[in-house]
Amino acid sequence: MNTSESLPSRWLGLLGLAVSIVLSSGCQNVGHSRDRAAVGRSLTLHASFDTSADADFATGDRRIQTAPKMSHPRVVQPGLPPDGSVHLAPGEGRHGGALRWERKIDDLVAFKGAGNVHYAANQWSGTVSFWLRLSPDVDLAPGYCDTLQITPRDWNDAAFFTEFTKDEKPREFRLGAYADLKVWNPDNRDWNTIPLAEKPLVPVVAPPFSRDRWTHVVFTWDNYNTGRTNGITRLYLDGEFRGEMRPRVQTFTWDTEKCLVMLGLSYTGWLDDLAIFDRALSESEIGLLYRLPGGVRTLPKR
Repeated sequence: MNTSESLPSRWLGLLGLAVSIVLSSGCQNVGHSRDRAAVGRSLTLHASFDTSADADFATGDRRIQTAPKMSHPRVVQPGLPPDGSVHLAPGEGRHGGALRWERKIDDLVAFKGAGNVHYAANQWSGTVSFWLRLSPDVDLAPGYCDTLQITPRDWNDAAFFTEFTKDEKPREFRLGAYADLKVWNPDNRDWNTIPLAEKPLVPVVAPPFSRDRWTHVVFTWDNYNTGRTNGITRLYLDGEFRGEMRPRVQTFTWDTEKCLVMLGLSYTGWLDDLAIFDRALSESEIGLLYRLPGGVRTLPKR
């Protein structure tokens, strides 16, 4: 081999490899920026709970709301419960501050749904994202706990919710997506007699919640309000797919002016970085949300 002739070709090869790596890295960064921008454009509500309980960004009313009880009519007023049972916890969040429930309370804490949750009477989709920190079997009082519930009516009538169960040890975590009551339960069967497989739930046995770490919760819905058996609902924890409902008719008839995004029902623990989007995010986009160093506030806004 003629070494004097081979060296230049070797250097050229190394140079080409270095250029390829730089270009590849640049393309990945561009793609990442585009993904961030696309997710940011879909945002309709974001509450970081860093300096205020009110939302940082909202396409509806950005103020946190409180009602003295869950029962109807739900008349809410701006602000947190006056007794301090729910309060900002500076520096205790996944990103900055968080919202902290000291104990189970009767008060309802919520954001108004109108404008903040995109609703469509036909071909409807969306995503909800938030972080939780608690040890369910230690922190929660007896009974069901809905960490989040979105509906203008009740938990079993045109409603989304995430909950911890009341009896299992350890407690299970579940996503519920209940269409209009007359759609999912036309014969008005007793809920307790309906087999679990028939209920519109996604259960997670032994979920990864702890006081020592934050857990990311995301659920998506797609093909709702089509009148066909194609409504899809998926649940993700810490950026990983954890289950979905079999396709079903998902008809949600909402009066958006009565819709509330209710937080921390019978809850004790921390909640942070609540975000709602006007479409079903992809699994890669959900992974992006999970890995965002500064949380949703770092996303470009619409």
